[in-house]
Amino acid sequence: MPELPEVEVVRRGLERWVSGRTVADVQVLHPRAVRRHLGGAEDFAARLAGRRTGTVRRRGKYLWLPFEDTAESVLAHLGMSGQLLVQPADAPDEKHLRIRLRFADDVGTELRFVDQRTFGGLSLHDTVPGDLEGLPDAIAHIARDPLDPAFDEAAFHTALRRRRTTIKRALLDQSLISGVGNIYADEALWRARLHYDRPTATLTRPRSAELLGHVREVMSAALAVGGTSFDSLYVNVNGESGYFDRSLDAYGRENEPCRRCGTAMRRRPWMNRSSYFCPRCQRPPRPAATPRPAGVSPLVARVPS
Repeated sequence: MPELPEVEVVRRGLERWVSGRTVADVQVLHPRAVRRHLGGAEDFAARLAGRRTGTVRRRGKYLWLPFEDTAESVLAHLGMSGQLLVQPADAPDEKHLRIRLRFADDVGTELRFVDQRTFGGLSLHDTVPGDLEGLPDAIAHIARDPLDPAFDEAAFHTALRRRRTTIKRALLDQSLISGVGNIYADEALWRARLHYDRPTATLTRPRSAELLGHVREVMSAALAVGGTSFDSLYVNVNGESGYFDRSLDAYGRENEPCRRCGTAMRRRPWMNRSSYFCPRCQRPPRPAATPRPAGVSPLVARVPS
């Protein structure tokens, strides 16, 4: 699933090519693509027609397109294979085209939602009252991401210390910190020399700040080259792939030498995913000592002769 850098690349493309345009009409070519819209396909298309789009926004892995004349937004979730493409109006339809938005202007381009596996989709939602960014109410629980200037580092550290969980689970918890997925979690943990099973309660404030710094660094580096593309399913609005997969230090590098110490990288199954790490640079946490039953002496009992 696309993570923050990939979604941000798409957002920037949409901001350039879609923001400030008026929707002329909408075609829903597959009902599953609007399954999260309670009114159904016809209602979705009717309520978008004639609306003028505002500035495209993002929080974590979610994109939304607010409208200038109403407190509603179109929320986009790319799922595993969703693509938002800006195409010439006369370009041939993609094989897995699900939704088409035409605009009432002479630019000559339209917005297409293409989704091979149909896990993603578009839906119309009310915005959170008083939210200046027009945040859709459906994602009000999603935390800010580490590249957001309003991200609260102190609150993040406090939450880490309070939660009885491990560091990678915490990084993937979108209610704690958004936008981080399996790839960039492994990359940041490798840079921070932290094992994915390290308990969050053991992290000091400087250590959590260091980890956040690595998360920001790896995401910024990925953004600079268009994100990570392992196949043709993730592309930007022009249909181009990103190149950060060539710079990965941990993810997907099983049995390859660690770029820091030369030890063979390892892969372990983890929550229906995989975790990649260096067994030397990222040593696993020591098992917690087994509590001694009350009343039992730590000294070895003397056996009677």
